[in-house]
Amino acid sequence: MTESLHTVTTLPTERPAGCPFDPPAPLTEAQRHGPISRYTHPGGKPGWMITGHELVRSVLADPRFSSRKELMNVIDFELPPAPPGEFLLMDDPQHSRYRKPLVGKFTARRMRLLTERVEQITAGRLDAMERTGPPTDLVTAFAKPIPTMVICELLGVPYEDRDSFQEQIDTFMGGDTSDEELMAAYTATQEYLERLVAAKRAKPTDDVLSELTDSDLSDEELKGISLILLAAGFDTTANMLSLGTFALLRNPDQLAALRADPSLTDRTVEELLRYLSVAKSFTRTALVDVELGGRTIEAGTTVVLSYHTANRDPERYPDPHALDLRRDAGGHLAFGHGVHLCLGAQLARVEMRVAFSALLDRFPTLRLAVPAEEVVLRPETADIFGVKSLPVTWDV
Repeated sequence: MTESLHTVTTLPTERPAGCPFDPPAPLTEAQRHGPISRYTHPGGKPGWMITGHELVRSVLADPRFSSRKELMNVIDFELPPAPPGEFLLMDDPQHSRYRKPLVGKFTARRMRLLTERVEQITAGRLDAMERTGPPTDLVTAFAKPIPTMVICELLGVPYEDRDSFQEQIDTFMGGDTSDEELMAAYTATQEYLERLVAAKRAKPTDDVLSELTDSDLSDEELKGISLILLAAGFDTTANMLSLGTFALLRNPDQLAALRADPSLTDRTVEELLRYLSVAKSFTRTALVDVELGGRTIEAGTTVVLSYHTANRDPERYPDPHALDLRRDAGGHLAFGHGVHLCLGAQLARVEMRVAFSALLDRFPTLRLAVPAEEVVLRPETADIFGVKSLPVTWDV
């Protein structure tokens, strides 16, 4: 690999023909020239693109790089600070103020205790699929309802509100709606969360949001925290379940290996997280001049961290573009790294382990109901990559 200075002029979006799981070819090409490239943000501001695993990981752990929304130097006008509670776009001490009350509620042990409930929810969806019969859209029948029900139960969203809530989140995170539709859905979600927080304060129930009302967090802060948890807890896992199933069906040798050896389930989950990297990229801004990969990142410059190329880095993972369920995919960055490591990582793992195992066990002849090239992908403008629908069928 040469270390010549490569330039990425725009954020590539088109996936390679015939392989929707691979990163856009220009990003993979940039990585071949070295782990860091010059980059021009869509607003015309100069920046850097980080494609190598080691450098992405180092930036995520480096306090000299900021997550603060208002410091993102990507357009010609200043961005406002993140709203109260939306801690993904904040640094310490504000970030820790919101994250610390949540850490104990999303531990690996607490998430494992949820396994039985996740199994019940998953079985219910599979029962419904069986009653309806093939073919079906796995996205709407299976991949979306499971994480939606789990995160809504955790936060205490009433059952009768869950369908409309899922629809609103779909609208403002799907990447293919007009600005007017997006803002309408976002506003409706904010208004709903405001009412939900007030209801939990007035009459707490057995859920995370009710527990958080017994703190010094304001209603506005609780609303922001709830939005982050609901959006992140639903959209990422839903797309991992649907896109992950698509990837398994497109790799029949790997699917056969998993069916023959269910002990591969844990490795399957980690490998799919590495291989698919549905959260494609994040940004950080240098607070001071930083030497990185032999380059100087000047203070105030925003860098793009390409998770999906970092997780396909051949210097970290041999034959990285192959889906290999026997691979040790440890160290992948699908959940980020450092102080902003995804709070819901363990919950997502529980949901994926349960859902993939149950789906493949219930429907041993599961297969695509349309040619693979007809499966419609989410637009690259969506924050989270995935499929819009996944028509599947099975023998009855």
